[in-house]
Amino acid sequence: MDEEDSRALLRLILAGGPAACRRRLLDAHAGPAAALAAGPPAWRAAGLDANQIAALSRAGADGLDRARTWLAAPGHHLIGWHDADYPELLRSIAAPPLALFVEGDPALLWHPAVAVVGSRRPSAGGRDNARDFAHALAAAGITVASGMAAGIDAAAHEAALALAGGRTVAVQGTGPDVAYPYAHRDLRERIAARGAVVSEHPPGTGPRQSHFPSRNRILAGLALATVVVEAATRSGALITARQAAESGREVFAVPGSIHNPMARGCHRLIRDGAGLVEDAGEILAAVGPLAAGLARALQQRLGVPEAEPQSVSILPETSGGGSADYKRLWEALGHDPTPMDQLIERSGLTAAEVSSMLLVMELDGRVTVEHGRYTRKRWLPSSTASP
Repeated sequence: MDEEDSRALLRLILAGGPAACRRRLLDAHAGPAAALAAGPPAWRAAGLDANQIAALSRAGADGLDRARTWLAAPGHHLIGWHDADYPELLRSIAAPPLALFVEGDPALLWHPAVAVVGSRRPSAGGRDNARDFAHALAAAGITVASGMAAGIDAAAHEAALALAGGRTVAVQGTGPDVAYPYAHRDLRERIAARGAVVSEHPPGTGPRQSHFPSRNRILAGLALATVVVEAATRSGALITARQAAESGREVFAVPGSIHNPMARGCHRLIRDGAGLVEDAGEILAAVGPLAAGLARALQQRLGVPEAEPQSVSILPETSGGGSADYKRLWEALGHDPTPMDQLIERSGLTAAEVSSMLLVMELDGRVTVEHGRYTRKRWLPSSTASP
């Protein structure tokens, strides 16, 4: 995104109000700068209210300089609704955010993820279960997503970080630079360094009660499935589970003792139709076909023909842009384990394109990933070793 579009998108974000009309405004124009330049008549036609129009009409905006300063730092990203890097899964939820501020690796938002959520005050057994589930999911190559809250969330993040190459994403109800709770500032730094910290709120936004239920829709929307480890009958974890179900995602709950009040929310979910789950293998078995479906959707979006299951080459030689991009990525892989950022640099493709194509190759059994580095799984003769 160029500087003009970035600044215009920040102004649209800072205008506040319902996101639907601002998404509609972006859909009607070539980009944020064009949407902003269209002026009040176009803004009113998209449904913006008087307060939003007044905010956009002002030359400056509160928080604009702070947001621009934050974005200028390495590893800080802004992904807007209009952007090809906007996570495909998130587009399909009922109220997708206008934009995401991301510190860390934005490509992780395209990787198959499972949300692990639960009580802020879990039992010792519940905390152990969260660690065990998150560790097993991360070891299988699944991104562990959670909300960085105390209790189950923190245990899930820590378990993924404890595994070499483990992937984890934290979705915050504050700005991307604000740790909440404050005691998790070190955890936030480690997640940003090894995974991704995500927020729809501008840098500097502090904790507000209304932000956390809305945060949960993003967490559920980025994940193929949500597993609730422990939860009271009234909790944010149940909101996340409900929003996951409303978005057509799998919901699982871990049963517990009838004497544990933190198990009652899970038992209620199970009565309401959530899958009773006792080990991570059951989640992986359910998520596998969903991940394959995601890969097929990404193939279609990229215009890439599906490879034959037993095909020797990655993709048939065609003049299509998708196959040409796959060939560039295949050549960028070489024969040594290569990190994502190096593949992006070598291929000249965007993070979203590289991430989605690697996912297709990984699910097709042609690429393997270990410790965050990608390697060709099948070496071919030089005459046929291109997609």
